Amino acid sequence: MSGMEFSVLDVVAEPYTVAPQLTARLRIEDGAGERIHAVVLRCQVRIEPQRRHYDAAERDGLLGLFGERERWSDTLRPFLWMQCNTTVQGFTGATEIDLPLPCTYDFDVIGSRYLHALGDGTVPLTLLFSGTVFTKGSAGFGVRQVPWDCEARYDLPVAVWRRMIASHFPNSGWIRLDQDVLDQIADFRARRGLISWDETVRMLLADVGEVAT
Repeated sequence: MSGMEFSVLDVVAEPYTVAPQLTARLRIEDGAGERIHAVVLRCQVRIEPQRRHYDAAERDGLLGLFGERERWSDTLRPFLWMQCNTTVQGFTGATEIDLPLPCTYDFDVIGSRYLHALGDGTVPLTLLFSGTVFTKGSAGFGVRQVPWDCEARYDLPVAVWRRMIASHFPNSGWIRLDQDVLDQIADFRARRGLISWDETVRMLLADVGEVAT
């Protein structure tokens, strides 16, 4: 073996972080035979939605992202979920590290909307790696790049993502609104004497016939 190879051993939900976070356990193998002093590692995490099956409820939930089922041959394409990085300590041959995967539940983010629409099963991920490798040998320090074709696939259980979100936002979610829209909703809430934002939104939906009063 020559060059570097990456594999994802596991991905777990971190329950005690300030913000939602998954952690990927990575194995890195280097076949160059050099003592590696450190690696500045960058990673793009992509979701590949075309690699899984969707039931009827999931297809309805994904309508806003991918359109009607007949269009999926054109619209169901890989998309970037997140970018992250870490520093790998020195090793020779192989090592295992933890890669933090910071997440969000913002519904303006396509990854959050996609994951929220899934019932169970797994999320097909591809992790694309790049970065700089610092080597340490008898002649001093050397520098080389992580090969451009280094990647690893992993099927993340939807239940792991839901467990992470539930620990930070139990039975709730977040949407971002323009200030003028938020002001109008706040004014509506005050004029109607409503107690909560949930009650306010339900009342607005009821007024346009989207939900029963």
